[in-house]
Amino acid sequence: MRVSRLVLAAVAAAVMTVSAALPAAADEPLPVPYQFLPSAITAGAQINAPGTNDWACRPSPEHPRPVVLVHGTVGNKSTNWATYGPLLKNEGYCVFALTYGAPASSPTGHDALGGFGDMRASAAQLAKFVDEVRASTGSDQVDLVGHSQGTLMPAHYVKFLGGAPAVKNYISIAPAWNGTGTDPARPLSALANAFGVQLPVCGACPQLLTGSEFITDLHEGGLASPGVEYLNIMTKYDELVVPYTSGAAPGMTNIVIQDVCPEDFSDHLQLAADPNAARLVLNRLDPANARPVACRAQLPAVGGA
Repeated sequence: MRVSRLVLAAVAAAVMTVSAALPAAADEPLPVPYQFLPSAITAGAQINAPGTNDWACRPSPEHPRPVVLVHGTVGNKSTNWATYGPLLKNEGYCVFALTYGAPASSPTGHDALGGFGDMRASAAQLAKFVDEVRASTGSDQVDLVGHSQGTLMPAHYVKFLGGAPAVKNYISIAPAWNGTGTDPARPLSALANAFGVQLPVCGACPQLLTGSEFITDLHEGGLASPGVEYLNIMTKYDELVVPYTSGAAPGMTNIVIQDVCPEDFSDHLQLAADPNAARLVLNRLDPANARPVACRAQLPAVGGA
């Protein structure tokens, strides 16, 4: 990843998109930004992504399952979901997001950047959070939407911690079912250093490598759990999941976004804010009201900016 070029573009775009982070009036739809890195920068000052973690929310008959958003490495419940939080809320869903895998030494605990811890411990945090969401909403099941590490870590919860009966849809954006051949800590650390941030040691990063013990255990007996419906959305321009085809798995629906929209150049980050991928997610969550993807050109990290 050409970090310096992306950072400059993101900072410029962030100046133009700060207004998109402002809350809407109660009777108006929330603004939905479709630019990952600028939105992540502005979201860093927020406790929750807009539209998420309303514990008074009750699912409607049209959308009976709450959606749980699971961030990636060096993300959190706010920075990773500036797009999907307001988008899903506007569509009438109860939306919840957690921060997992934050260093214990962090002064702000699980509101800090997360995704650093052992993924088995993070899966236990996810299990607890899903139980809290189900208890609060009265729902037997949730739909999971994950990005990056958030596509792989929940599989431990589903397969080994009894999560399968609690999950209907398992939607993965930039998935890493077969791991990655490149150390994810290096480009992420470079990006953080460009903003003057020193990242903690990433215990999850070695587990994300192809052939790791964590991934080998997940593959034994098959990745897909019976009763769970899986959707994987990949991009050919993924610089962190290498090769990008590591995101495909048997027994699941596997989609490469460029097969749907050839002009989509989303990278690993931007795929989590990509309006084209978002339409695929909405179609899976509500197939009765599925609509064709109205393809929009996308650039790495900054989308259509």
